[in-house]
Amino acid sequence: MKKDVKVVNDNKKDPMGLFGRYLTFWVALCIVVGVAIGKWAPVIPETLAKFEYANVSIPVAILIWLMIYPMMLKIDFSSVLEATKRPKGLTITTVTNWLIKPFTMYLIAALFFKVIFQSLIGTELANEYLAGAILLGAAPCTAMVFVWSHLTKGDPAYTLVQVAVNDLILLIAFTPIVMFLLGVNYVSVPYDTLFLSVILFVVIPLLGGYLSRKYIVAGKGLTYFTEVFLKKFDKTTIIGLLLTLVIIFSFQGETILNNPLHIGLIAVPLIIQTFLIFLVAYLWAKAWRLKHNIAAPAALIGASNFFELAVAVAISLFGLQSGATLVTVVGVLVEVPVMLTLVSIANKTKHWF
Repeated sequence: MKKDVKVVNDNKKDPMGLFGRYLTFWVALCIVVGVAIGKWAPVIPETLAKFEYANVSIPVAILIWLMIYPMMLKIDFSSVLEATKRPKGLTITTVTNWLIKPFTMYLIAALFFKVIFQSLIGTELANEYLAGAILLGAAPCTAMVFVWSHLTKGDPAYTLVQVAVNDLILLIAFTPIVMFLLGVNYVSVPYDTLFLSVILFVVIPLLGGYLSRKYIVAGKGLTYFTEVFLKKFDKTTIIGLLLTLVIIFSFQGETILNNPLHIGLIAVPLIIQTFLIFLVAYLWAKAWRLKHNIAAPAALIGASNFFELAVAVAISLFGLQSGATLVTVVGVLVEVPVMLTLVSIANKTKHWF
């Protein structure tokens, strides 16, 4: 099992790759392309909008599967047992992600969208933006956290344990937390669609990843799985994400062109929330005297978001053209530069631990 973890998280000279390291640039480019399509080729989004089932866009659903499946392949369920030997780091991650983060996101987003910025965006958009923020706050990171952990020289085995446990909790906790917080905000939610989204975009990919890993390793060995099979999906998640953004922004084009200020307004509470959650977990780890290679990933997991899931659920619940979906996409836009800043802070404060 330890050999498995070591291979999956093997260090590389450029762990982020061309797309990962410059993700913000590619996201910005896709925004421009999407807006241009929506403005000058509206027949494309109009045609894509016709392919829906149970409020789920079929083209977008396919792309989201491309994003999530490779991440699920990396989860080794047997490694969860290792967490019992060093529970403090896991406790910090779990409590921060599920008992603190969703609620601070709600409070911070409500303060900005419904109080500070309400005169600029109006009540209806304020509610939609808050809904999108809630979806981000209830979805801790799954994939990119391996990169953040590597850049802070985190313990790869322990990081995998944290991510695996978070994904297991996600299956149980995501839906009730989102339902509760959206209910507080008096947003009418089609709960059947919410459950369907979680099943489609979490349960099924997770099961698919588990079964693929199990049978491929059994049939062709661990080396083939890590060195050949996994590498086939190196760019799949990012490419799926970027293509999804093109579709989303082709529908959001008119809104963005009419309200460019809104992108900046949305980014403000998301950035504040990210820094706050990082500091809560990081300082907690320092108080508990954890090693830096466990403390840094624990804090970064909480700060980062599973934005693929947030985007998927926002699209399913509120539609491609909704303010909620726009918020989750802005979350993608600010994710990489903010997380790289936090990685730098973690590296510069290593002497604290």
